[in-house]
Amino acid sequence: MTMRKFFVTFMCFFALATMANDGVFFVNGNQLVPVNEADISISKEVLTISIGDDGYATVDVLYEMMNHGAAKKVAMGFEANAPYNDSAKLNKAGKHPYIHDFTVNMNGTDIDYGNAVVASPYQEETDFVPLNLDKWQTTEGQDFEGSHNLYDAKTDSIIGFSYAYYFTAPFRKGLNTIHHTYRYRMSYGVWRAFEIPYWLTPALRWKNHRIDDFTLRIKAENTAKHFCFNDSLFTSAPFKIEGTGKMRTVKQPYGGQMLELALRNATLEWHARDFVPSDNITIYAADMLYGDHGKLGEFYDRGEHYVLWGFTDKKPDARIKRNLPYANRGYVFKDKKLQKYFSSLWWYMADENYTPSTADFTPREREFIK
Repeated sequence: MTMRKFFVTFMCFFALATMANDGVFFVNGNQLVPVNEADISISKEVLTISIGDDGYATVDVLYEMMNHGAAKKVAMGFEANAPYNDSAKLNKAGKHPYIHDFTVNMNGTDIDYGNAVVASPYQEETDFVPLNLDKWQTTEGQDFEGSHNLYDAKTDSIIGFSYAYYFTAPFRKGLNTIHHTYRYRMSYGVWRAFEIPYWLTPALRWKNHRIDDFTLRIKAENTAKHFCFNDSLFTSAPFKIEGTGKMRTVKQPYGGQMLELALRNATLEWHARDFVPSDNITIYAADMLYGDHGKLGEFYDRGEHYVLWGFTDKKPDARIKRNLPYANRGYVFKDKKLQKYFSSLWWYMADENYTPSTADFTPREREFIK
């Protein structure tokens, strides 16, 4: 497939500037974007982000798009930032090393896509023409770091780059449906066992410059997740929890406020009409709210990058550490002291029907109970 030239406004993921060397940024999620399109609007979007224990998030997006003009083919694309602070090698074929199972289905038919490595200049228009990788090389061996940059020795210049996924979408007149899915590696760093950046603003590039009917779903399916995010984009309607969960508004350590969630086999849902996303969203593990000043286990996650904070001794209380995985599943302890302790942790949600078992323990949790 020949790459068509088109331009999109590059929205830089703000955490790149703040995370310095204290974290690993793998990839952002993103909306599908059009090519100079004036006739097609987003009538409906259902965005589902599922958080796993394996270090990956799964994105499932269902669009309903209205073509107000005649049937036509539209070049569409998806941009994903290159990894940052990571050792992944440049994939010259244009496939992101941390995106898997990328699919696009339109009106019931799977659509083939192509890949390319493209330039991503900071806060400028991104030219989606494939880069000449004989000219632009990785920055390995240079005096500056940055696995997310490419270097031209001839001109002594450096550019950021992204991986592009692109395809031609056959729009019929009237209503069209696009179902888009992929899995991507969650980032992590100091004080955050995981973070999931997702770009919402590219939706503004369509005809109506908004999403007529928008639903956001964040799922913790067959697991429990303790996380937070800035909810300032979502003040026009209430959040709802389906399943076992709780939420509250808390202050951030450095000012502002966040919505804090504890979900166990549950889904957080937000629905609104005429949604105009003025910013992007990042879902953070809730350890960023506690740092090392909270109780032992005040933040808990089953994933591989969970770190025990909140104790001053060299060795944490072995009984609490060993029983954290059970408490996370809602176990009601017969020991009154343990029950009192875990009940004091905000994320704890008792389940009288839970029978202790290690069958679904993650490798990290199995370390705790040894």
